[in-house]
Amino acid sequence: MRATRDLLASIVGTMLVVLLAPALLQSQQAPRARASEIATPPVIDGRLDDEAWSGLAPLDGFTQREPTEGQPVSQPTEVRVGYDGAALYIGAWLFDDDPAGIVTGQTLRDASLDDSDAFVVVLDTYLDRQNALVFGTTPAGIEYDGQVTGEGVGGGRGGGRQQRGSAGGFNLNWDASWEVATSRDDRGWYAEMRIPFSTLRYGAGGPQDWGLNVERKIRRNSEQSMWAPLPRQFGVYRVSLAGILALEAPARRTVSISPYALMDGFRDYGVPSPETEFGRQIGGDAKIGLNQSLTLDLTVNTDFAQAEVDDQQVNLTRFSLFFPEKRAFFLENAGTFAVGASRSAELFFSRRIGLQGGREVPITAGARMTGKVGAFQVGMLNIQTEEAFHFDDDAGVSERIAPANNFGVLRAYREFGNRSQLGAIFVSRLNTADAGDHNLTYGIDGRLGIGDALTFDGWASLTATPVPGGEDAAGSGFNDGEYGFAGGMRYVTRDWQVTTGYRQIGDAFNPEVGFVNRRGYRQLNWRFLRHMRTDGVSWFREFRPHISGNSWWTLGGFNESYLVHFDNHFQFENGAFFQLPGFNFTGEGLEAPFAIRENIVIPAGTYHNIDWEFRANTNRGAPLSLSVGWDLGGFYSGTRFGPNATLAYRYGDRLSASLITNYFDVRLDEGSFKTAVVRFNASYSFTPRVYLQANVQYNDDTKDVGTNVRFAWLDTAGTGLYVVWNDTNHTGSLERTGIMAGPKQRQLVVKYSRLFNLTG
Repeated sequence: MRATRDLLASIVGTMLVVLLAPALLQSQQAPRARASEIATPPVIDGRLDDEAWSGLAPLDGFTQREPTEGQPVSQPTEVRVGYDGAALYIGAWLFDDDPAGIVTGQTLRDASLDDSDAFVVVLDTYLDRQNALVFGTTPAGIEYDGQVTGEGVGGGRGGGRQQRGSAGGFNLNWDASWEVATSRDDRGWYAEMRIPFSTLRYGAGGPQDWGLNVERKIRRNSEQSMWAPLPRQFGVYRVSLAGILALEAPARRTVSISPYALMDGFRDYGVPSPETEFGRQIGGDAKIGLNQSLTLDLTVNTDFAQAEVDDQQVNLTRFSLFFPEKRAFFLENAGTFAVGASRSAELFFSRRIGLQGGREVPITAGARMTGKVGAFQVGMLNIQTEEAFHFDDDAGVSERIAPANNFGVLRAYREFGNRSQLGAIFVSRLNTADAGDHNLTYGIDGRLGIGDALTFDGWASLTATPVPGGEDAAGSGFNDGEYGFAGGMRYVTRDWQVTTGYRQIGDAFNPEVGFVNRRGYRQLNWRFLRHMRTDGVSWFREFRPHISGNSWWTLGGFNESYLVHFDNHFQFENGAFFQLPGFNFTGEGLEAPFAIRENIVIPAGTYHNIDWEFRANTNRGAPLSLSVGWDLGGFYSGTRFGPNATLAYRYGDRLSASLITNYFDVRLDEGSFKTAVVRFNASYSFTPRVYLQANVQYNDDTKDVGTNVRFAWLDTAGTGLYVVWNDTNHTGSLERTGIMAGPKQRQLVVKYSRLFNLTG
């Protein structure tokens, strides 16, 4: 018996060593630094010639993550960190023996850092090893900031703009109040940052340790180097592998207000005798630090006139399309409320608040509280909306599209070591004029990290929707079909990515303040990808052969759709890319006929097909780049050809423009159709904070041309002057669309907001 116990103990001990050794090794290698207090703060001009910098010890020893993991950075890099009672100061000496090869990038706030040289700072102020704030810039001197949650899981290898819903893992739309400036000379380029402590959130005042990593990107050779070494399979948002910054932070509470004033003129050409309606509105937001780590945000007469317009999409599926949230108030700290499957089964989706069928619903007031309470990350949100009405052209009357609703969210989760966490969420919608009209969502979620490579995720949810008296429940089975749950696994190493997951959604699952694109299904997905490096070839980086699969069944066992994908990616050192071959084996099962277009109905049945997809792009860091792709092959009872292309041009660091086209040629036994979406984007930046943007889109389905032009003169944290022109013009015939050609809606908005920091 004793021998058996000893053997079991030995096996368990060996397993723990194998699983934990990588994390222990990384933690031993993580560098440490101390920020020094400075008596006189530097002037933030990007020149780094202030006396304050000369007495600070440099952070050096940067090592490559790409292209050659563990090798020293190819160009000398030094970073110094200091602080005073008001702010953290960061200076970066980014030397370069080929200054003409520095890629400046676009002069626009939050512009992509993938296509330029860049300097990025990641601060884990709670040292929880999962969440962080990001501050970055380019040689153009832009402000780039965002929030990392859960080490950026869901946002891809390097993270990206949160256009995937609240579960994206990285929120680029968070706009902080801070300063940055850059300069260049024949030795390289330099960056200087001032980050006020009032912008940051941390446990308490006094001596403390923060997680810190610093990244330098050299675009011409696609090089990424870090202060705290990272394996190439992880990006800079891998907060658990960051280094340590010791400093003394003051105990400060933030109190700021951002009032706005707005005037607009609006004309709706869909109503009889259209006239221009002039309006004005005042409102604003307030931010109150309840303590150093807990913040209350308030909003009154909330307005989103400056928000980006949605990108037009063509829907060839039977299921709902996902349009991401773009409104600033809801995007700040959005990761706190993220539970579920991004883009397909989100328990809370803020776009359900203040919008109904694409039309705006007035928001009276709202409050959000986020931060740390002891060991828990907490979030609370409450928003009150007004009744909303829309004029029905056919009926000739104004109809109510939404009642006055109160929306509430309660969220709490606790983080443990090594990416692990456990949490719960409660979401409600209450019709304030009818107590019987409400919807409730309950959910739990968790994550378990084992070693550096293996992560398990899962969530489960119930919803409650009142059934009118005398009627049967809409669904069947457990909780009358109002349930959903999912679980998955990710295994990521230098050479392999393996993922798998299972999800089940009841036939009446109804998170009304969430997003569900389909109901009543079971889904299984899997993926195997291999990274194959070619270290002996200077111009080529790696092959990525992979295979993946997705399959959906109804709860009764009918196979609604499946996809098996075989592919190989070819990645070049300068960022160019192509895939070949990309073969898909697909199946679509219809239990009932599907009207893919008004006069084209696909009969019930099962359709098996093969198609070929292709994607490629040139070096996107170059002034002129081209991205192309297509899907070609079987589609239901016929074929589909779907080419797309993006032509992008950048002139210096001021002007950028892109032309994006998506075309679909569908030929079925039941009928054929062609449709397209064309989008033209352009921006000119006078300075990093003054710019003019235009977005013109044409949708061949609706025959509408939409124009959105925005002029912005920013102050800080996204406040400032906005002048916005919106125009929708119909180009279709009355016989074809039922709408007369000509303008549909036009609006001019002038909005000014200002941030006042009441705590100095």
